[in-house]
Amino acid sequence: MNPGNVAPAVRAIDLVKVFGDIRAVDGVSFELPPGRIYGLLGPNGSGKTTLIRLLTGLAKATHGRAEVLGLAMPSRENLEHIGYMTQSDGVYPTLTVLDNVRFFAALFGVRDKAAVMEALAMVELADRAKAAAMNLSGGQRRRLSLACALAHKPRMLFLDEPTVGVDPQLRAQFWRHFRAFADEGTTIVVSSHVMDEADRCDELLFMRSGALIARGTGDELRQRAGTGDLEQAFLSFAGEVEVTR
Repeated sequence: MNPGNVAPAVRAIDLVKVFGDIRAVDGVSFELPPGRIYGLLGPNGSGKTTLIRLLTGLAKATHGRAEVLGLAMPSRENLEHIGYMTQSDGVYPTLTVLDNVRFFAALFGVRDKAAVMEALAMVELADRAKAAAMNLSGGQRRRLSLACALAHKPRMLFLDEPTVGVDPQLRAQFWRHFRAFADEGTTIVVSSHVMDEADRCDELLFMRSGALIARGTGDELRQRAGTGDLEQAFLSFAGEVEVTR
């Protein structure tokens, strides 16, 4: 659904990505209106990361088309509007916290130190600005990775398993930030295999074996599956072929 005929922030048109005999992404199509949080949920190996890489232009589709903010991906022009937090910590361990964020911000044309410090303050790392990234805790490195993805204030944000390995308090903190970004108009696609995070999203897309098997709000998916448990709802959809749009 695209209420009010608003131009979608993301369009996937029959996206396919093949690695040898494996169809990592298998004919995925959807449109995502802007300013919302979309949860891309499925088990490890379901194609979530590959789909995100296609949408960000980091991988070339075998077939189909990916569009972000109205432009076909990959698009060098579009990169300044896109933020991407990878599943593994994409920071340089020998650089300081400040220099890591300054480096990634500069890649997107942002050289304003105030913007960098704002990103660090947002993830509560301003007091560690001079510390080497290698000396941070695991949770602090995740916060640094988020700051690196946010410093250029992207209109579109892709987050690949952003809360893996973080404690419950930090996870809640991350989600407060994500909601604030969406409220300001940022469109967020966040992948996860943790079902208890799903209800923090405005809408969910279930993936299995490279295919999109169901889409809707948490309540809608539970109702259609006839269960109050979202994990059981996923399992009930896992055998479906036709995607509910």
